[in-house]
Amino acid sequence: MKIFNTLTRKKDELVPLTEGEYKIYVCGPTVYGFIHIGNARPLCTFDVLRRYLEYRGNKVIFVQNFTDIDDKLIKRAIEENATVPELAEKYIAEYKKDAAGLNVRPADFQPRATENVAQIIAMIRTLVGKGFAYEANGDVYFRAKKFAGYGKLSRQPMDELEAGARIDINEAKESAVDFALWKAAKPGEPSWASPWGRGRPGWHIECSVMSRRYLGDTIDIHCGGQDLIFPHHENEIAQSECANGAEFSRYFMHNGHINIDNKKMAKSDGNFFLVREVAEKYGYEPVRFLMVSSYYRSPVNFSEEVINQCGSALARLYTFRENLDFWIDGAAGKPESAGIRETADKRRQGFIDAMENDLNTADALAELFELVRELNTAVAESKQPGKAELEYAAEIFDELAGVLGLLYNRGEKPSGEDALIEELIARRGEARKSRDFKTADEIRARLKDMGVILEDTPQGVKWRRQ
Repeated sequence: MKIFNTLTRKKDELVPLTEGEYKIYVCGPTVYGFIHIGNARPLCTFDVLRRYLEYRGNKVIFVQNFTDIDDKLIKRAIEENATVPELAEKYIAEYKKDAAGLNVRPADFQPRATENVAQIIAMIRTLVGKGFAYEANGDVYFRAKKFAGYGKLSRQPMDELEAGARIDINEAKESAVDFALWKAAKPGEPSWASPWGRGRPGWHIECSVMSRRYLGDTIDIHCGGQDLIFPHHENEIAQSECANGAEFSRYFMHNGHINIDNKKMAKSDGNFFLVREVAEKYGYEPVRFLMVSSYYRSPVNFSEEVINQCGSALARLYTFRENLDFWIDGAAGKPESAGIRETADKRRQGFIDAMENDLNTADALAELFELVRELNTAVAESKQPGKAELEYAAEIFDELAGVLGLLYNRGEKPSGEDALIEELIARRGEARKSRDFKTADEIRARLKDMGVILEDTPQGVKWRRQ
């Protein structure tokens, strides 16, 4: 498999440190509110990466953190008249609800910054001891210029970084590019005892600590949105490699941003949507479909028209899967039709080829729809496909949809009305067999009044709502 490595700016062959095992760290949310559409993209993208690597027979150790102490949490806690831990607990629970709705599997480890303060202090002490960090008025800063590799991820020369950083001059810092590892406590803020006085961790240090704690000094893949390349991931590299004396991450993967009606999403512009709001109107699965229907590094456009199109595309997949079950039920004892197994194998290989090429879910999804089209044609032409080959095709279809995390609402129990419809259709079938066409027509008329359209096919009766 090849992936675009932000560190090298090219597609690199993905080779894990340990054969058959991948250690992946994904930067998680700052839990001060509901997650928005932009947050949903890395959630879904890297969930697919995990699923695909496992599908190919690998073990994946997947870590995704929660930032539960931050300026934003402190400000929101005051606004909601809550403590910071209460606020964090509330929005971690809301996050988990949205993630489950998007069919995102929970990480193997979901550590919180506040659970790792002792380890954070220990890493900062190491950096100070090595001369890579210094204390100033109770704050501790990282000496960016002392790390020769600073800027290697974002590809920004030090003089440009320094010029940009001078916008926010802090006289306590030795250099404008230095960043906070530890922040001295302010009145009323949560704080912890440290060698530099009471305070709390800076943002960047928490991920370095939690990555090392759960995955070791060097990880295989570090993931997140493009907005995290600088300064967050750049700073993680610096502090981790200086503290650990080892390469931090061999590969970096970054997803593209979200546009709203072809404009970059920005809360200040009013084009900002929460996942929960969208799901209440359209459901969660169309949101996930949107996120996997485009190449992960490209921008994704969100609009009412686009999300409706995603819902329609999903309906096609669900209808096809229902048709497969219908065909299988009516295929007992029928001979196999040439080509169905071969078609399924061909599309599975096309799916794998697409995913091996930098997790190209757009092309992979296209293979799934080609499988739908070709099997529909094959069944229509053969009239009598064999049960075994249809079951084989269904197995492959389910495999591929599962890698993308789609069609996860299959198997829900039918509503009371659906059960009644099935019963009426069965009674109509019995009436027709006994040549009681009057009763059969009456049942059909009743079903029509219920908004149900019947279709008599060579494989049996199908129904759908108007």
